[in-house]
Amino acid sequence: MGIISSMMAGQTGAQNADPGQSTMINELKNLRDAMTEQQKSMAEQQKAMAEQQSQIAAQQREIERLRQQVSTQSQAVSAKSGNVSPQLLNTALTTNGTSSSLAPPRTDAAIQETQPKESPLSFRIGGADFTPGGFIDFENVFRTTNTGNAATTSFNAIPFSTTSAGHLTEFKSTAQYSRINLTVTDKFGANNVTGYLESDFNGNDAATVFQTTNPHTLRLRLYWLDIKRGKWEFLGGQSWGWLTPNRNGLSPVPSDLATTVNEDSNINVGVHHTRAAQFRVAYHPNDHWAMGVALENPDQFVGANTVTFPNAFALGVNNLNGQFDNGNLGIPSVSPDIISKIAYDTKIAGRHFHAETAGLFTTAKVAVEPTGSTAFTSHTAIGGGVEAAANIDLFKRFRLLANGIYSDGAGRYLIGTGPQAVVLPTATGTNVRVSMVHSGGGLAGFEAQVTPKSLLAAYYGGFYFQRNFALDNTAGAKANTFVGYGGPGSGNGANRALQEATIDWIQTFWKNPQYGAVLLNTQVSYLTRAPWVVAPGAPKNAHLGMSYVSLRYVLP
Repeated sequence: MGIISSMMAGQTGAQNADPGQSTMINELKNLRDAMTEQQKSMAEQQKAMAEQQSQIAAQQREIERLRQQVSTQSQAVSAKSGNVSPQLLNTALTTNGTSSSLAPPRTDAAIQETQPKESPLSFRIGGADFTPGGFIDFENVFRTTNTGNAATTSFNAIPFSTTSAGHLTEFKSTAQYSRINLTVTDKFGANNVTGYLESDFNGNDAATVFQTTNPHTLRLRLYWLDIKRGKWEFLGGQSWGWLTPNRNGLSPVPSDLATTVNEDSNINVGVHHTRAAQFRVAYHPNDHWAMGVALENPDQFVGANTVTFPNAFALGVNNLNGQFDNGNLGIPSVSPDIISKIAYDTKIAGRHFHAETAGLFTTAKVAVEPTGSTAFTSHTAIGGGVEAAANIDLFKRFRLLANGIYSDGAGRYLIGTGPQAVVLPTATGTNVRVSMVHSGGGLAGFEAQVTPKSLLAAYYGGFYFQRNFALDNTAGAKANTFVGYGGPGSGNGANRALQEATIDWIQTFWKNPQYGAVLLNTQVSYLTRAPWVVAPGAPKNAHLGMSYVSLRYVLP
């Protein structure tokens, strides 16, 4: 360009320029102007492309933020109402992810104006979303016998008609089943993090709780942190154990568990479960399969007044009574309970189907000083079990569900209605051995959304415990006395079988995603309890009829 300019300057400075040279100078000038305009155009195009790329990047960030927001809101609603399905969540994600990549990014204020929040109580601190939830419950309970309970029924303590409690009815009005929870979600790189805290007021109440002010105790119900990274998932904290049947996958979210819709906070006879401290690892190879292993807090459980220990070892230096949980807190343990679980979810003719199975490894250990010895010996027993569950949406708004378990030593998972293990004497009576108690149970039922505002459900479940006893031949034992569980002469607290049939009706009076919902929850149940041994002339079973009527406000 400099050469061309010099040539033009030299040529235009000549007084007697040739006409042909003037023509060439003009053409060179036009060429220079054209090249300058082209350079300006290219610069403008590069600037436009940079702006467009910036808009696309901003839009992608906006889509990802919307995905996380929908996921947070859906998890919060799921934890509160149990009505959010994975299909609904996927639909929401697809809807919020279809905006044009050329559209300008929207601000948070614009999103809040154009997209109503699923929960108006949610808020954000930094990059984390906090969503409170729960419900306020005004519960009224009537029982045909006096179990001594309020919101939670002690299934293993239904009184017999040979006692005064078996002839007394009970009525309680309480708000103690009210529940509060908080869901926190965030994303760190490739890690999707969810924290969950849930509490109610079914804690260890004082004996005077109903006298004047009804000061029910707040308790820790659930408290866990879940991290998902790719196909892996890690959870630590206090959660429903993996022996609890699921509705969907291996999810820890309460609405994804098959724990009935009962108003009774002890759920239903036949639903095996725990809520315990645990750490678990899950792997999701695809959208259908999930599998994992969990380490759960153990408990050498026998229950109060159900198991008898050998006379020479029950108290004193051996104190077998203090080595098992019959109301004791500081009991020993060998190792955590190990639970492995695998689940399969799919659609059959467009209907959701879930199936699962789980395995249990558990232990019990005692240490005693054998008769005639000054050195302690330890004795360990290993138990286990297998669980299976399934549910299917058989028709539109009609679901069948069932679960079952068989075990050696899973008594505490059966709502604590029977023992994990017993301690029996050896043939010589100078030492002991630990023996697991066979037990099992299951439940079947249906849930039907008969109208948009009316839910009808019915369940039937039961537990069974096998007797495990031996003649007490230890030092100081009375003649013809038996130890263990369910032996001759044992009390009527040693349960052989428990059964419960339940009908639930839940009516939604009013519901608004911005203001919550008002529900009427009702439950009617009939229970029987049959021990291994009953006194002559005593009834073979204890019976209980009960009803719950609850007016509930669910937070939005």
